[in-house]
Parts: sequence; structure tokens; C-alpha cells
Amino acid sequence: MATPLMPKATAVWLVENTTLSFEQIATFCGLHLLEIQAIADGEVAAGMVGRDPLVNGELTKEEIARCEADSTAQLRLLTHDRPQPALRAGGPRYTPVAKRQDRPDAIAWLLKSHPELQDAQIAKLVGSTKSTIQAVRDRTHWNTPNIKPRDPITLGLCTLRDLNTALDKARRKAAREESSKKKAEALAAADQAAGEVDPSEAEQPTVEE
Repeated sequence: MATPLMPKATAVWLVENTTLSFEQIATFCGLHLLEIQAIADGEVAAGMVGRDPLVNGELTKEEIARCEADSTAQLRLLTHDRPQPALRAGGPRYTPVAKRQDRPDAIAWLLKSHPELQDAQIAKLVGSTKSTIQAVRDRTHWNTPNIKPRDPITLGLCTLRDLNTALDKARRKAAREESSKKKAEALAAADQAAGEVDPSEAEQPTVEE
């Protein structure tokens, strides 16, 4: 689903200037519901200037009014022929300097809440390294006493879409590995059963008189 050019700034404006539900704003901006709640509470994006989607031609007053009247309705982004920003190529995620101190907390949360994720996936999600992840896991990180598991989405280190994509890949891989394991166990059991046949039960040759 297409999202506004500056999702978080747009969410700030919508929270401050409309009566839309947090769910509607989160869906329209492609952000997590908890992040919208944090914006409303002043815990996230404090001091950020909201971006007016009306001025920028991404919404109309009528569209906002329609969704304010129906909490189950979803905002529809106006489309334009203007060039879309290029998607970032693969590689480590850039993390703003101000948020880098939050990465160990985010890593601790991911290790605790989603153990199925591989270290490489966690590193990509929060822009960290495998060595840092291992240090957080082993509690050998230099700041271990102060590390508190916190949702990386609320911290602004990754999006819900990124996390869901990583979880989907991890779960599909785990399912494939589990399937392969069960097949191997079934084959091993069959081979063992074949090798344990009692020779006395085997068909005896017929003796001719």
C-alpha cells in the first residue's frame, strides 16, 4: 500500500489536526499502532513539525471527513504522476546518531519476543552488528545493567512492515527445516524397522519330498 512521502511527520499532523482513530492513521502512514499512540503521548517525534497532507496533495478535506465519520473506513492516498523516491538498495540500515543508543534495547526486545529471528535479520532490522547482538544475548555488552527490552518499532528503528517481512521469512525457513527434520526421522525409523525384522519370521523355503 502506498504511503505519504514523510509518514511520521504526516502522522504527527493527523494526530494533532483530526479526530481520526490511531488505527486509521497507522494504516495510512504505514506505521505501527503503538508508534501512533506514542506520538499522541509525546513520547515519539516530540518537537517534529507535522506535514500537512492537504497542502501536499496527498489527501482532501472530504476524504478526512469521510473517515472521521466512519472509524472502519481507510484513508485513500491521492496518486500523482510525479516521480517516486527510489527505494534504498540492500545493505545495512542507517540509524540516526540520536537513536543508536537505543539499539541494544531493541535487540534485547527482539531476542526475547522473536527468538525465531536470525542474528543477521536482527542486525538488518536495527542497523547493528552480529557481535553486538551476541553481546546483548550473552549479557557481556558494556551497558548490560541499563539495557531494557523495548519495541524497535516504537523506538523508530524499524517499521512494522520490515518486522513482519523478517518474521515471515524466519517462520517459513523454520517450517522448511521442521519438515525436512520430520522426513529424515521418518526415513530413519523406516530403515530401523526394516533392519529389525526377525529372521525366524521370514518365509521358510519349501522342502520337496
